[in-house]
Amino acid sequence: MTFLDDNLPEAAKAFGDMRSAIFRKNSLDMKVKELIAVASSVLMRCEKCVKIHSERAKENGATEEEIAEAIAVAMFIAGGSQLHWTDAYDDIFDGSD
Repeated sequence: MTFLDDNLPEAAKAFGDMRSAIFRKNSLDMKVKELIAVASSVLMRCEKCVKIHSERAKENGATEEEIAEAIAVAMFIAGGSQLHWTDAYDDIFDGSD
Protein backbone atom coordinates (compact mmCIF):
# COMPACT_ATOMS: atom_id res chain seq x y z
CA MET A 1 0.00 0.00 0.00
CA THR A 2 3.02 2.26 -0.36
CA PHE A 3 1.40 4.14 -3.24
CA LEU A 4 -1.61 5.06 -1.09
CA ASP A 5 0.59 5.76 1.93
CA ASP A 6 2.59 8.22 -0.16
CA ASN A 7 -0.29 9.85 -2.03
CA LEU A 8 -3.38 9.48 0.13
CA PRO A 9 -2.19 8.73 3.65
CA GLU A 10 -5.59 9.43 5.18
CA ALA A 11 -7.20 6.80 2.89
CA ALA A 12 -4.45 4.30 3.73
CA LYS A 13 -4.94 4.95 7.44
CA ALA A 14 -8.72 4.57 7.12
CA PHE A 15 -8.24 1.20 5.41
CA GLY A 16 -5.86 0.09 8.14
CA ASP A 17 -8.27 1.28 10.82
CA MET A 18 -11.11 -0.67 9.20
CA ARG A 19 -8.97 -3.81 9.12
CA SER A 20 -8.06 -3.35 12.79
CA ALA A 21 -11.71 -2.90 13.73
CA ILE A 22 -12.78 -6.04 11.87
CA PHE A 23 -9.88 -8.46 12.34
CA ARG A 24 -9.87 -8.73 16.10
CA LYS A 25 -11.37 -11.34 18.34
CA ASN A 26 -15.01 -10.51 18.85
CA SER A 27 -18.12 -12.61 18.23
CA LEU A 28 -16.22 -14.52 15.54
CA ASP A 29 -12.73 -15.77 16.26
CA MET A 30 -9.83 -14.90 13.98
CA LYS A 31 -9.75 -18.31 12.28
CA VAL A 32 -13.39 -17.97 11.19
CA LYS A 33 -12.86 -14.38 10.03
CA GLU A 34 -9.85 -15.41 7.96
CA LEU A 35 -11.77 -18.34 6.42
CA ILE A 36 -14.53 -15.88 5.46
CA ALA A 37 -11.84 -13.65 3.99
CA VAL A 38 -10.46 -16.60 1.99
CA ALA A 39 -13.88 -17.35 0.52
CA SER A 40 -14.54 -13.67 -0.18
CA SER A 41 -11.15 -13.34 -1.86
CA VAL A 42 -11.96 -16.25 -4.15
CA LEU A 43 -15.23 -14.55 -5.13
CA MET A 44 -13.42 -11.26 -5.72
CA ARG A 45 -10.83 -13.16 -7.80
CA CYS A 46 -7.96 -11.66 -5.79
CA GLU A 47 -5.15 -14.21 -5.92
CA LYS A 48 -2.91 -12.18 -3.59
CA CYS A 49 -5.80 -11.86 -1.10
CA VAL A 50 -6.43 -15.63 -1.17
CA LYS A 51 -2.76 -16.26 -0.40
CA ILE A 52 -2.58 -13.69 2.41
CA HIS A 53 -5.81 -14.76 4.09
CA SER A 54 -5.04 -18.47 3.69
CA GLU A 55 -1.71 -17.90 5.43
CA ARG A 56 -3.41 -15.91 8.19
CA ALA A 57 -6.13 -18.56 8.55
CA LYS A 58 -3.41 -21.21 8.97
CA GLU A 59 -1.62 -19.02 11.54
CA ASN A 60 -4.91 -18.87 13.44
CA GLY A 61 -5.36 -22.63 13.50
CA ALA A 62 -7.14 -23.40 10.24
CA THR A 63 -6.32 -26.71 8.66
CA GLU A 64 -5.66 -27.28 4.98
CA GLU A 65 -9.05 -29.03 4.80
CA GLU A 66 -10.85 -26.05 6.37
CA ILE A 67 -9.25 -23.66 3.88
CA ALA A 68 -10.22 -26.01 1.04
CA GLU A 69 -13.81 -26.09 2.34
CA ALA A 70 -13.93 -22.29 2.47
CA ILE A 71 -12.78 -22.20 -1.16
CA ALA A 72 -15.37 -24.85 -2.10
CA VAL A 73 -18.13 -22.79 -0.47
CA ALA A 74 -17.05 -19.77 -2.53
CA MET A 75 -17.05 -21.90 -5.69
CA PHE A 76 -20.59 -23.08 -4.90
CA ILE A 77 -21.84 -19.53 -4.35
CA ALA A 78 -20.17 -18.36 -7.57
CA GLY A 79 -21.78 -21.19 -9.55
CA GLY A 80 -25.15 -20.83 -7.88
CA SER A 81 -25.22 -17.10 -8.50
CA GLN A 82 -25.27 -17.83 -12.22
CA LEU A 83 -28.27 -20.16 -12.13
CA HIS A 84 -30.86 -17.37 -12.24
CA TRP A 85 -29.50 -16.37 -15.65
CA THR A 86 -31.05 -19.54 -17.03
CA ASP A 87 -34.46 -17.95 -16.32
CA ALA A 88 -33.77 -15.55 -19.21
CA TYR A 89 -34.28 -18.47 -21.58
CA ASP A 90 -37.80 -19.19 -20.37
CA ASP A 91 -39.14 -16.41 -22.59
CA ILE A 92 -37.11 -17.57 -25.59
CA PHE A 93 -37.87 -21.27 -25.29
CA ASP A 94 -41.41 -21.23 -23.93
CA GLY A 95 -42.40 -24.34 -25.84
CA SER A 96 -43.73 -22.57 -28.93
CA ASP A 97 -41.92 -22.95 -32.24
